[in-house]
Amino acid sequence: MPKPRAMADPVPDSEYRGVIARLPRSARPFASLARFDRPIGWWLLFWPGGWAVALAGGAVARWDLLGWLLIGAVAMRGAGCVYNDIVDRDLDAQVARTRSRPLASGAVSVRAAALWLVALCLIGLVVLMQLTPFAALVAVLSLALVAAYPFMKRITWWPQVWLGLVFSWAALVGWSEVAGALTPAGLLLYAGSVAWVVGYDTIYALQDRDDDALIGVRSSARALGARVRGGVAGFYAAAVLLWAGAIWSVRPDPLAMVALLPVAFHLGWQVVTLNPDDGDSALARFRANRGAGFLMFLACLVVGTSSAV
Repeated sequence: MPKPRAMADPVPDSEYRGVIARLPRSARPFASLARFDRPIGWWLLFWPGGWAVALAGGAVARWDLLGWLLIGAVAMRGAGCVYNDIVDRDLDAQVARTRSRPLASGAVSVRAAALWLVALCLIGLVVLMQLTPFAALVAVLSLALVAAYPFMKRITWWPQVWLGLVFSWAALVGWSEVAGALTPAGLLLYAGSVAWVVGYDTIYALQDRDDDALIGVRSSARALGARVRGGVAGFYAAAVLLWAGAIWSVRPDPLAMVALLPVAFHLGWQVVTLNPDDGDSALARFRANRGAGFLMFLACLVVGTSSAV
């Protein structure tokens, strides 16, 4: 394996100062390639699975499953980022925010990145082996969506919808593992997560609108234009309504809806305080969804635990 060149400055949205900075210099580009310097990504991938386990009533009895889902989120989010960067390395080199990524900058070769991709997928395979056959099959079905995602920004104005389908898939896996089937509650939870992902990734895409316009990359942020705040509000509202449907399916009690109020207010705060023309504002609101995911987990935990009693 060729020795990687020194890594360029970390991308602007990196949380580079920390564990990554303490790694050997030769390992840092690979950690950055898998986005280990940006833990927000694996939390956003994990939360839908955590919600499903909690709402299905398995948070206590299947606490180990939550751990496996988190490990899987870290590994498979990393693998997805490596694959995405292999496909997008030429486009990344043309965007200010991404041109310092390891493949775009030349810090890591394509061959080395491919080997790193295989290693991360093997970790994912270990997690897959912890699931029941049905849940494992559901998990494997996501691979086609994952493989197609990097190309969506070239053929549709709404690649965020495709990302929503991918990043919410853990909800189907977690629900299948605990409930043993894909019931309406699990499907509504998944659909709500898709809407949530479209909302927060539209916020994230605001950082790249100018560069994306120059190189012809499409996004929901560009498609919505001046209506982006209203668009995000609509997706967040759809998410809350669908989550309400999932909770009602588990516990048809108006009191159960109260559990959704904290996450609903949090998402509303994001919309009200978002400045679409300020990249720092967009990044801060995007990262705030780690907290939104936790609030939704608490809602699912309260409803799922009380329903299981």
